[in-house]
Amino acid sequence: MPLNFNKAEFVRSAGEPKDFLRDGLPQFAFAGRSNVGKSSVINRLVGRKNLAYVGASPGKTTHINYFLIDQKAYLVDLPGYGYAKVSRSEKERWARLMETYFQREADAITTGVLIVDIRHKPTANDLVMHDWFRQTGCPEIVVANKLDKLKKSQVEPALELIQETLELTERDILIPFSAEKGSGKDELLRLLVDACRG
Repeated sequence: MPLNFNKAEFVRSAGEPKDFLRDGLPQFAFAGRSNVGKSSVINRLVGRKNLAYVGASPGKTTHINYFLIDQKAYLVDLPGYGYAKVSRSEKERWARLMETYFQREADAITTGVLIVDIRHKPTANDLVMHDWFRQTGCPEIVVANKLDKLKKSQVEPALELIQETLELTERDILIPFSAEKGSGKDELLRLLVDACRG
């Protein structure tokens, strides 16, 4: 089905499992560590500057946020992990919330989008998230953000390191992306629309 990502609206923020949305619409779950530019990637996809909150300090997404796309699907913004300077109890709350989302909502997730930083080797937390997506059985797209920060000669080795660390096969999808410049946006949008058709 066609999907207009420019028609996006915030619907709900879930701080606990009882607030999860289950209405049968496809869900694209976006995950990534706190300083990876997840909100910026989302904002680039929907053509808005401030749909998803972009904080000066990482870790501002503390709930699971649902954005309705074209009345046909949800873009689900999961809490960032691994970097934010917050209390241990708050980090544990995020982890429990995420874990419950993956356990209960596995059949609702149409596609998982894991956002990593192209400049760095994926972290242990990235590997955990990657594993969670794999366990749900849903298709996963790995988005290597911050492409604009690398020289052209650095891109291929950086992508190879990500493939190696996450043990991606030729069937897995890895998109070099720049939330800043828009590189990779069209390919990611096309894949999400295709996932809805499937």
